[in-house]
Amino acid sequence: MTITAGLVLYSVFWFLTFLIVLQIRTRTQDETGEIVPGTPAGAPATEDVGRSAKIATLIATAIWAVAVWIILSGVITLEDIDLFHRLGFHRLD
Repeated sequence: MTITAGLVLYSVFWFLTFLIVLQIRTRTQDETGEIVPGTPAGAPATEDVGRSAKIATLIATAIWAVAVWIILSGVITLEDIDLFHRLGFHRLD
């Protein structure tokens, strides 16, 4: 795995994790009963984006470390997930 591939893999894991973490513990303005005029009732009442980013960083780093270990150790290889050859499909060259 190259450095660039590792960075791309980490950024994908981080953004996916961040989008999930943003939805956890989010209270809407409707739930708190304080709807700001001009905003929808489903808008977040308060959001601590920095805290969500820190949590996403911790979780994404753990997931990334496991994925890198799997890739570099060879526990799972491309041959293991090559379903076309396993099922008997071959190229039509």
